Amino acid sequence: MSTAEGTAGTEGFVRVATLGELEEDTPRRVEVGGTPVSLVRTEGEVFAIHDICSHANVSLSEGEVEDCQIECWLHGSSFDLRTGKPSGPPATRPVPVYPVKIEGDGPDAAVLVSVTQES
Repeated sequence: MSTAEGTAGTEGFVRVATLGELEEDTPRRVEVGGTPVSLVRTEGEVFAIHDICSHANVSLSEGEVEDCQIECWLHGSSFDLRTGKPSGPPATRPVPVYPVKIEGDGPDAAVLVSVTQES
């Protein structure tokens, strides 16, 4: 798990990783100002979603990613990485998603997340 406390970039955005540190379709847990966040690089984009499942209170970053969804490893609830909405039971409540900015190019580009605003 990474911890990001300082800010970089613009209002409320915190540098949490570089693009090169994020493996395709492999969630990575980071903490931004005490908020657990799962970062996912998939389909050419980077998404930030609250790391705690709304159904079972377990880490989503330990689940699998497919078709822009992250699946909770415990009971199989899947959440859309773009909206946080569950695709079906047992979860019925969405989880927050957060805006992501990429600064720079290539594998050293900085990935920034803001948990002060939800997407």
